[in-house]
Amino acid sequence: MEQLEEKGLYAALEAVLFASGEPIPMQRLCLALDASEEDVSAGCKHLADEYSYQRRGIRLLKMNDSYQLCSAPEYAEPIRKALERRKPPQLSQPALEVLSVIAYYQPTTRAYVEQVRGVDSSYTVNLLLERGLIQEGGRLDAPGRPVLFQTTELFLRCFGLTSLDDLPALPQSEEAERLAAELLSAQSRQDTPEGEEAPS
Repeated sequence: MEQLEEKGLYAALEAVLFASGEPIPMQRLCLALDASEEDVSAGCKHLADEYSYQRRGIRLLKMNDSYQLCSAPEYAEPIRKALERRKPPQLSQPALEVLSVIAYYQPTTRAYVEQVRGVDSSYTVNLLLERGLIQEGGRLDAPGRPVLFQTTELFLRCFGLTSLDDLPALPQSEEAERLAAELLSAQSRQDTPEGEEAPS
């Protein structure tokens, strides 16, 4: 297929994103539209600016290297009424705490989350897994090989983030610094070959 002209690219890009309903990676968009990453990126920026400037009812979200169309947040109430859906249950304070620890220290284990919070977090971690806000991201190379957890694209979408770089800076505290030092020390011991001392 010959490369689409500018206006044709915008329309085709809009059609693909609308039909998908899910985030589409940049590479797949380039293949589908037979266009370069530079052209697709410019097309996405054009559509996003157009929707925002014209105060349209849809928005174009960028999440890491993927794009997705969604409804404008200011029209959530009429959408809810039209579709007769109840508002999704809000996250509890414990759930927000667990989610925050995972978001800032990912990939991390449930044990580390519990060390930071000081309470058992099994139920809350499972709840966040069910909601699709976190996912398993491998296993830690340690005794028992505990599961590592990380946030998902749904997390980015729900909190209006383009990437994890958009998270606000984490305020430092003595407790956080102490835990981070312990974690680094433990990691250093794991990485040091048997019979050798970890560098000071």
